[in-house]
Amino acid sequence: MNKTWMLLVGLMVFSMVGTVQAEADPKLWPVVKEAFFPKREIQEVDFLKIEAPRRAESGAQVPVTFIYDKAAAQGVALKKLYVIVDANPIQLASTYHLTDRLNGFQMSTRIRQETDSFVRLIGETADGKLYMGKREIRAAGGCGGTVDNNEAEVRAAAGKIKMNVDAPKIGELATATFNIRHVMRTGLQRDLVSQGYVPAFYINKILFNYNGKELMTVDVGVGTSEDPYMKFSFIPDAPGKLEATATDNEGKTFAQHIDVNS
Repeated sequence: MNKTWMLLVGLMVFSMVGTVQAEADPKLWPVVKEAFFPKREIQEVDFLKIEAPRRAESGAQVPVTFIYDKAAAQGVALKKLYVIVDANPIQLASTYHLTDRLNGFQMSTRIRQETDSFVRLIGETADGKLYMGKREIRAAGGCGGTVDNNEAEVRAAAGKIKMNVDAPKIGELATATFNIRHVMRTGLQRDLVSQGYVPAFYINKILFNYNGKELMTVDVGVGTSEDPYMKFSFIPDAPGKLEATATDNEGKTFAQHIDVNS
């Protein structure tokens, strides 16, 4: 879907949401579904799950855990996972491109929500079959509002990465934690002084490699919270190096690596 069409869909959804939303509106999903997956069947399943608070303290930092239980999927092999927030102005928060080295998928991260909404985890197989898990989360004010950042400080801090890997034993499930400093401006926020819109500035892709082979690629959207955080599991098949390479929408690249020797 091109950016112009995504914006049009966002405006349609925003007009349906209105200025006050008491709870997540199920009527938004048919519009969003046809925009992203037109005329395609999506089966709701138990092996895709979203763990999150019923009500988030802040719409700018909504903690969520996305789960693809590969064992429970009984042979359904997912290659992509889409995170969609029905009521956000830009509904697609992120896309995860999976590999078998993840052994399923469990990702703890933080997203933005503009208002109460259903959050959906959509899985796609190599042959295009679609599956879905969903959760209703109450939150507000995460996408718009005003910003009062010191531009020099924002630019100096952007791209600083921290990583850690808890690998009890090679060949068994390890847990990686990734955090990158970045303001993740949505393009919908206004400058506190001028009240003009502040241009979008965000991380748009993160590639994780282990020993030179792709582990996972994440297409990151502005529905991801400031200072993107990801905690996920994978199986290191030998001692080696976990590498993360991130790019932003201005073309800058940031990289970090960590040795895994347990």
